[in-house]
Amino acid sequence: MSESYQPTAGEAEKGATKRKGSAFNRRKSSAVPEVPEAIVEAHELSVADRRLAELGYVQVYKREFSWLSCVSFAFSISGLFATVSTTFIYPLEAGGAASTVWCWLISGGGCYCIALSVAELVSAYPTCGGLYFTCKYLAPEAWVPEIGWLVGWLNLLGQIAGAASTEYGCAQLLLAAVSMSTGFSYSPTDRQTVGVMAASTLLHSVLNSLKTSYLEKMTKTYVIFHIAVLAACCITLLVMCDNKHDSHYVWTDVTNSSGWTPTGWSFMFGFLGASWVMTDYDATAHIAEEIKNPEIKAPWSIAAALGFTWIGGWLFTIVLAYTMGDPTEILDSPIAQPVAQIFYNVIGRSGGIFFTVAAYIVLNFTAMTAIQAGSRTIWAFARDELLPGSRIWYKINKSTDTPIYATWLFTICCVLINLIGLGSFTAITAIFNLTAIALDWSYCIPVICKLLYGKFEPGPFHLGKASVPINITAVTWTAFVTIIYVMPTVRPVTAENMNYVVVLMAAVALFAIIYWYAAGRYYYTGPRVKAQLIVGVEGETSSNDSKLGPVDDPPREVNVS
Repeated sequence: MSESYQPTAGEAEKGATKRKGSAFNRRKSSAVPEVPEAIVEAHELSVADRRLAELGYVQVYKREFSWLSCVSFAFSISGLFATVSTTFIYPLEAGGAASTVWCWLISGGGCYCIALSVAELVSAYPTCGGLYFTCKYLAPEAWVPEIGWLVGWLNLLGQIAGAASTEYGCAQLLLAAVSMSTGFSYSPTDRQTVGVMAASTLLHSVLNSLKTSYLEKMTKTYVIFHIAVLAACCITLLVMCDNKHDSHYVWTDVTNSSGWTPTGWSFMFGFLGASWVMTDYDATAHIAEEIKNPEIKAPWSIAAALGFTWIGGWLFTIVLAYTMGDPTEILDSPIAQPVAQIFYNVIGRSGGIFFTVAAYIVLNFTAMTAIQAGSRTIWAFARDELLPGSRIWYKINKSTDTPIYATWLFTICCVLINLIGLGSFTAITAIFNLTAIALDWSYCIPVICKLLYGKFEPGPFHLGKASVPINITAVTWTAFVTIIYVMPTVRPVTAENMNYVVVLMAAVALFAIIYWYAAGRYYYTGPRVKAQLIVGVEGETSSNDSKLGPVDDPPREVNVS
């Protein structure tokens, strides 16, 4: 499919990219040449591989993910049943039953607009780089490096923090089930939680070091298990709860337990629950080069999975609101998991343990897919030389055809972040809060470029006339909810309950700026050109997807830039 390509001196001079109107003079990178590394012939490629070559890259992974596994992957990243279980406390504290119900519906709608905006861009530019890569085609050419740098680091930071928080949640749920089995006589310590987290993260990384075909088989079973557990839990709670709240209470009772005034402001903290669950929308994009027909399957999987998460999460929240009993009692739960306490109170110890363990299993799938998406992100960034040591992280293991070095780098970062929990739970909570902010803005910056510069060329999945209104809603919602993200959720504010995410954001921004001026601007030029596509060559087609027929145009070289 490809062969070594050695450009002539004239081609090299022409191929070296130079930023027009830039304030900086760049030196050519020594790690990744700025001329195509490989020449590929169109007649040898599948539709998906040809599109990837048009975007400037050579196909490396095996395309193993089918419709079911792709939808399952997109659905798994939200971990609906488990993540609702771990975030239900926030709207409950903010405004009681009414906040849990109404805030999920409203916040979910805003988040779904972000998801649709992401899906539209993924369809047009399906690569492992995700939304970061789209900056090459959406932003002004002179500013592609700066915008790509910002979006790339925001996305990677958000993915690492998100995976770390998921692993921490896995440990909390497992130890909550253990505590429940002892009648709450056992209370897990921070050290035990961090220890279980580390073991869980290592297990997920070992699984992610396997071949893509194994990952595909494990992933596609998830969606069936998840929906079955969610339905079983809702039915069981409704059947076994003898003292349900009435509808007036569920839909209208606003109880401010946060200490904030006015109550309307406190009520809006309930938006955090859905916003934390419905994030990492572009995770499926990061495995685009492992999906058959990614320009169709990836965006539709994102749209379908996040749509189900929105409506399914809302219905699950309604069930919890009807069956939760006294909110004060579950908020004071000794295991600090209100939903697990609801399971225990309504179903009993055995049922409570069962559904808490089920939530733990669901969250394990979420963590596993988060590491897979994160490792592919590191690999894609290394391909464009965005990261230090790109030569190492870009390597593909010959036995598994997966980026094992990138996988374990991502794993180490997750574990190191969670080690902060040994010293300060407040500090680690701030890192987790950063997840949604970093990820959502890494999506909205390309969307803003799409709206402002008019360079977007739609793919098969397109929102049509609704595209611009949905994009504007997505950006507006993100700007609004970011204000809530950075505020302390309870008052009076103390050193223990302060939301330090603002401090963390400032530190990250300072690091990114210093690193850019000190080093990044000298070697990073935006997404690279790694392939040169030749079209118009007669021959047989071969692929594992739809085939391209012979091209009747006269042979010509298309230099992708």
